[in-house]
Amino acid sequence: MDKLRVGLIGCGDVAEKKQMEAMRFHSDRCLMVGFADVNLARAEAMKAKYGAENAVAVSDYRKMLEDKNIDVVHVQTPNAFHANATNDALEAGKHVMCEKPMAHNIEAAKSMVETAKRTGKKLSISYQYRFREDSQLLKHVCERGELGEIYYAKAQAIGRKRVPTWGQFLNQKAQGGGPLIDLGTHALDLTMWFMDNYDVDYVMGSSYHKLKDYPQGNLHGHWESEKFEVEDSAFGFIRMKNGATIALESSWALNILDVCPASATLCGTKGGAEQRKGDDLHPFSWAINTVKNDRMYTVSPDHPSHYGNEFASPNELFVEAPRRELATWFDAITNNTAPVVLPEQALTVSLVLDAIYRSSESGQPVYFSGNGTQESAANEG
Repeated sequence: MDKLRVGLIGCGDVAEKKQMEAMRFHSDRCLMVGFADVNLARAEAMKAKYGAENAVAVSDYRKMLEDKNIDVVHVQTPNAFHANATNDALEAGKHVMCEKPMAHNIEAAKSMVETAKRTGKKLSISYQYRFREDSQLLKHVCERGELGEIYYAKAQAIGRKRVPTWGQFLNQKAQGGGPLIDLGTHALDLTMWFMDNYDVDYVMGSSYHKLKDYPQGNLHGHWESEKFEVEDSAFGFIRMKNGATIALESSWALNILDVCPASATLCGTKGGAEQRKGDDLHPFSWAINTVKNDRMYTVSPDHPSHYGNEFASPNELFVEAPRRELATWFDAITNNTAPVVLPEQALTVSLVLDAIYRSSESGQPVYFSGNGTQESAANEG
């Protein structure tokens, strides 16, 4: 089987740690042949470290897209540039995996789905939390119907003082938002995927920008208050068309002790499940609550590797999960099957996040029409 030839747009830290290292692991399946970054020196450095023979480094990704031998492009730019880079790559005949969230606004996200459909090329969004071991196992539990009908869920990504002070994270124009669009997006994607429910009725939300003048104690160092343009926390209530509800909580900075990585809690008619913080060796764990012999039971693994994966490691999120993600993505391309993360699913996640921001501004719910698009809250009762 010929190796897939991959071009990368955006060569920053996340691109290297999450994508390039995973591609190096799958060197039997792919070659990194193009590196594009507005900082040409950075693209050159990544080419020297990861590039195949005759790989190129450019500052303008459009020049790289002229190479007809490139099969697939990975987009790892700031959010505001996701749509343009993705659409240009799709138009150039490349399959595309784009970093989450889909885009910095809904119009841009919709354009990506439309371009993928029109060109017939595959598009997926990099929600690597789906590929954590605990997420994979809980998905199987849900698919087998062990929880019954899941009618209530919590999507959580809570940090106490974990504001990222590097890159463009605090820039509203570049990112389109703060912890909601950065980490809340992972938690919501996980929850809707577990529930297999993307049919939204309405959304209520509140976002807060309360702690920009209180940088003390931040794990990543003090931020500059005047540059902290995005929210520090955001919360949403999502009602689905079938009556199920999702409570979404996200924060970079919240004065709370019960912090957690992006995770889901699921409540069904037959049982419940929740993702939990693990220990230093295995940072992600899970538990299922159910009934046996007319008694309440809680079931959780003594060790994650006991449940089907001998590669559980402290690097589960940024090593193992991206490797699993790439394996399924490459399978979809070579076998001409649908990717695990469908662009329509990612678009629904983005629509809900946008609705939370809109609801916070208006103080009103944002309703969704039958075709999954948002309707004006002002005209609803």
